[in-house]
Amino acid sequence: MASAGTVLPFVRGIDLTKNDFKETGIPRSIKEMSSLRWLRANNTGIDAVPEEIGNLLKLEHLSLKNNKLEKLYGAVTTLPCLRSLNVRRNNLKKAGIPRDLFEMDDLTTLDFSHNNLHEIPDGLEEAKSLLVLNLSNNFIEEIPAQVLVNCTDLLYLNLGDNHLETFPPQVRRLVHLHTLILNNNPLTHFQFRQLPSLVSLQTLHMRATQRSPSNMPTSLECLIHLADVDLSHNNLEKIPDCIYTLCSLKRLNMSDNAITEIGPGIEHWTKLEVLNMCRNELTALPSQICKLESLRRLMVNENKLDFEGIPSGIGKIVGLEVFSAAHNRLEMIPEGLCRCPNLKKLILNSNRLVTLPEAIHFINESLDQLELSDNPEMVWPPKPRGMAQGAGIAFYNIDFSLQAQLRNAGAQAAQLAATLAQQQGTPKDPIARKKRLRQFRKDQQDDKQEKILKGMKEIAKDEEKQKQKDKMTEERSQEVKTQKRWDEALERPPLNYQEFFDADVGQIPGIYIWEIENFLPNQIEESVFGKFYEGDCYIILKTYMDNSQNLAWEIFFWIGEKATLDKKACSAIHAVNLRNYLGAQGRTHREEQSDESDEFLALFHHDITYIEGGRTASGFFTVEEMEYPLRLYRVCPTNLGIHLETVACVVDSLDPRHVFLLDDGKIIYVWQGMKAKKTMTTKTRLCAEKMNKEERKNMAEIHTLVQDKEHNEWPQFWAALGLEEGEEEDIEIEEHVDSHFSLVVPRLYQVGLGMGYLELPQVEVPEGKLVQKLLKTKNVYILDCYCDVFVWIGRKSTRLVRAAALKLSQELLRMIERPEHAVTTLVKEGTEPQVFKTKFNGWTDVIHVDFTRTAESVRKTGANLKDWASKQETKVDLSALFTPRQQPMALEEAQQCMDEWNDDLDSMDAFVLEGKKFVKLPESELGHFQSGECYVFLCRYWVPGEPAEEEKEEETEPEDDFQCVVYFWQGRQASNMGWLTFTFSLQKKFEALFGDKLEVVKMHQQQEAVKFMAHFKRKFVIHSGRRKVEKPLPKTEEELKEGDAKVTKLNSKAQGRPEPPQEKPKPELFHMRSNGSPLFTRCIQIKPNAVSLNSEFCYILKVPFGQDDDSGIVYVWLGEKSDEEESRLAEEIAQEMYDPEKYSLQVVREGEEPENFFWIGIGGRKPYDHDAAYMKHTRLFRCSNEKGYFAVSEKCSDFCQDDLADDDTMILDDGIQVFLWLGSKASDVEIKLALKSAQVYVQNLRVKQPDLPRKLLCTFKGKESKRFSRCFHGWGEFKTTRE
Repeated sequence: MASAGTVLPFVRGIDLTKNDFKETGIPRSIKEMSSLRWLRANNTGIDAVPEEIGNLLKLEHLSLKNNKLEKLYGAVTTLPCLRSLNVRRNNLKKAGIPRDLFEMDDLTTLDFSHNNLHEIPDGLEEAKSLLVLNLSNNFIEEIPAQVLVNCTDLLYLNLGDNHLETFPPQVRRLVHLHTLILNNNPLTHFQFRQLPSLVSLQTLHMRATQRSPSNMPTSLECLIHLADVDLSHNNLEKIPDCIYTLCSLKRLNMSDNAITEIGPGIEHWTKLEVLNMCRNELTALPSQICKLESLRRLMVNENKLDFEGIPSGIGKIVGLEVFSAAHNRLEMIPEGLCRCPNLKKLILNSNRLVTLPEAIHFINESLDQLELSDNPEMVWPPKPRGMAQGAGIAFYNIDFSLQAQLRNAGAQAAQLAATLAQQQGTPKDPIARKKRLRQFRKDQQDDKQEKILKGMKEIAKDEEKQKQKDKMTEERSQEVKTQKRWDEALERPPLNYQEFFDADVGQIPGIYIWEIENFLPNQIEESVFGKFYEGDCYIILKTYMDNSQNLAWEIFFWIGEKATLDKKACSAIHAVNLRNYLGAQGRTHREEQSDESDEFLALFHHDITYIEGGRTASGFFTVEEMEYPLRLYRVCPTNLGIHLETVACVVDSLDPRHVFLLDDGKIIYVWQGMKAKKTMTTKTRLCAEKMNKEERKNMAEIHTLVQDKEHNEWPQFWAALGLEEGEEEDIEIEEHVDSHFSLVVPRLYQVGLGMGYLELPQVEVPEGKLVQKLLKTKNVYILDCYCDVFVWIGRKSTRLVRAAALKLSQELLRMIERPEHAVTTLVKEGTEPQVFKTKFNGWTDVIHVDFTRTAESVRKTGANLKDWASKQETKVDLSALFTPRQQPMALEEAQQCMDEWNDDLDSMDAFVLEGKKFVKLPESELGHFQSGECYVFLCRYWVPGEPAEEEKEEETEPEDDFQCVVYFWQGRQASNMGWLTFTFSLQKKFEALFGDKLEVVKMHQQQEAVKFMAHFKRKFVIHSGRRKVEKPLPKTEEELKEGDAKVTKLNSKAQGRPEPPQEKPKPELFHMRSNGSPLFTRCIQIKPNAVSLNSEFCYILKVPFGQDDDSGIVYVWLGEKSDEEESRLAEEIAQEMYDPEKYSLQVVREGEEPENFFWIGIGGRKPYDHDAAYMKHTRLFRCSNEKGYFAVSEKCSDFCQDDLADDDTMILDDGIQVFLWLGSKASDVEIKLALKSAQVYVQNLRVKQPDLPRKLLCTFKGKESKRFSRCFHGWGEFKTTRE
């Protein structure tokens, strides 16, 4: 009879696998599980069937695998409901199996495999209800015919790995048989003519059964369900003809035979999924194999196949996932094999491969396994032209194949090319331009009218909103005026006092007393009146008759000295409630312990009594001090850390070869034996630190004690282990732990709960290693560690399962014989103790966090960024790489644009920054710019007026209008103070003068607006450094007298300071060049060096004489391939730039340079370029992610060095090389994608311009070669920005 309160009668199934019952036997409490349906006691060491099983009258499934059973007599035959019995891997013999076992009516499954049976057990023919019979891996030599005559309902029959030489012909009676396994039996004389009779057969395994065409049926057409056939290890020279007749075949294993060819009948296997022909003599695969569209795995290892032996159409097998052809004679594989879309494994090791098809690159990344070892002459094929340069998650799912990018950019590129062609072919018409300008002004006027109307609407909306706000403010002010006082607004809550007090309270004269419990009054008995607990509060009601014989009341509330706050407040509140309920007049009386009034004491006929403590519970939640039981752990090393093994908390448990951890709640001791490793002590100390931090809130003390070394905590340590003071001196710690000690393998159970039953199955642990992932938050688990039983409760588990788990853990603790210190511990998910965590491999509380991500990004993409990224298609725009290069503008067209823009120019005033203010620029310096200065140009443009409708009828001329544009020009070496000075001074003056007609355009050196460049008519000169300010004229006598004091101070400050030495004038070299259009013609000063010369350009060289720079010679050097117009222009600039009285001008053509001053001034003869063909091909692209996606944009043809942004990646094409320029602050993402973009660009050019194959090079900022820098006009040092 089960004890009261136990849950064992409700247990329907339990798994006791891997428990050691060798000495103790199976737990006797098993017999109390009267509702048990299944029982697993595998690998428990038992040698006999437990007697307790005989009481399990409802047991249906019994598994006793991997034990030492020699007989089944006893309890097994008394189980009336037994349906399946599994006794695999025991020591059963024929005599140990009772005949009564087979007479059970419900027995359907028997597994006697891996035992010591030499004959079929007696009475097996009586088991007529058998469906599954496994007798494999025994020593059986003969099958009685009567067994197959009676057991006609068999579905599964396994007789493999026995000594059978023949098989009863009565096998034809098994018409329901699904699986027949006869592997590894010497069935030499067995013809198996009855095989076609097994019409329900689905699986037939006859490996190593000496099959041949003579002992196989001629046809198996009637076996329409047969899908799995194994005829390996039979020395067959060909596939039996009967196999070709199987129309439902899915798996065929013909390995380890002597088959030389596969017949054409293979095309009948339309459902074949797996074909294994390894270790045969095949020289070729039939072409009909290409028709097997369902084939997924094809294995032909260790044959004689060569390249001709594999059909070229093998790529038609679209479902092929595995192709294994190792140890053959393959020199090459068909390209079609690399076109199989689902191919995951390609195994070709130990062949004669020379190379592979180029198509291997298309599947290389998608393959899970590619084996090519032991192919000494193997050369990896080059990537095919136009294939994807990058793909997958590594490149953000961007397809960088040329075809894909051309397809994406085709429409945009074609549209842009057509627009450019149209612009280039359209002649300029000045009259039409005037009309377009007037129409533009009209459209602009319409836009202004729309803006005015829109503004009026917005003003009206704002006024309406303001009115609503004013109205709401007025209403609120009225509410404030009419608001009541705080006490006037109070309302008495509608309380039902009968919920607190009885209906007859106060209706009879006498005393009533209530105590406060959990916020509510609770009436007490009269026998305890006058006895008050110090931790409680009471309400006392006195009811009496007044002089007019009416009921009257007096209400007191008594407060104990140690009462909690909630009791004090509730006693006062409910005293008032009682007064309101009774309708009593007057107030309630407050009485405190030891300070009671005489009126209160007079209520009782005896003295009141105080009782320590409190009788009632507080309504507040009370935090109780955690109690930590004293535990001692032996520390054992594991592969990834340490394991804490619970031992008895006594001195005898200590061992000098080990480290122990004593947990005493607020004090944790780490005891190190004299022979223990210090590394174990360190790991144990770390574990103790984690226990203190996570479980004790850093309130525990940790002490490390080393055996035979002094420490202040030794007395407390020995006291915790139960020793009296002084006894530790007589203790001698000995080595008692077995050196071959092995940890008990923990067993993890999952608690199952159904309708009125419980189950306790074991969780399958992969590789025998517990990992945290096995614990699911919806379940409850019991971890049995022999000395510790943990109940792990998931957050989302149900209340009933939790309660059942606690009961089962207690039963499990008592069920198995354990040491006295074994306990059950409740563990909740998220608060697991360190002792529990050490049972699992790799349990860590470290959460890998990507601090670069925001909560919003995690909400959109999920926690696993890789899974999200693998499914996203990243947007990319590479269309600029495929647009044609903009053709240079002709000189006539450029001249026409300059004439038109200069005709519109009414006036231009120039200013330059001197000190802290802008001054008028001298006329002689107009068109000359210094790289260290800032300039302002105020341009007034004529704008043709538009006639009004009335004027159109009268045919009168409209009035002209004007527009002012201020161009701010800043040199490369100038500071930003010039722009700040302009915005706070000059710009404000211009805005006051011109108002809305003013437009400000900020420009940097070599990044000027084309309209601004046109005003200088190609005479745009940029000098290095700063301006030379002329000395002021001598002052008059009056000015001198007025400034005597100031001059005296200045002179006094200047005394003792030497004047700076006057620098010797240096030669100056100017390079004239136009970029993409004659409008962008500049003459820029560069360093004098003969290497900078080029035969296609013109240069101006100034060679000064003497120290004062008042004499010298100016050379205009004309390259032999230079343009005539530029030559004329260079000569004019030289004449205007220098004073002819000081400098003589000489025009020198290439090859006619004088030896004396020209080469000396330029630094000597050096080799230079004689060709500038790169000017016809130069293109600069910018790669950036600033739009939110990766995009490539082209800079205009007039690019300069400052266009190389430090945080970007650039692509430069000079017609011969394509440079990938990397800024010092460019991101890794941009660099990766820019490299792939450059590769696509080079591929496209190789197709479009095969006569100019580009070579891709990489360069970094500050390390550019001359081939790179020559594409930029006026290359120099990079502009530095102050951080």
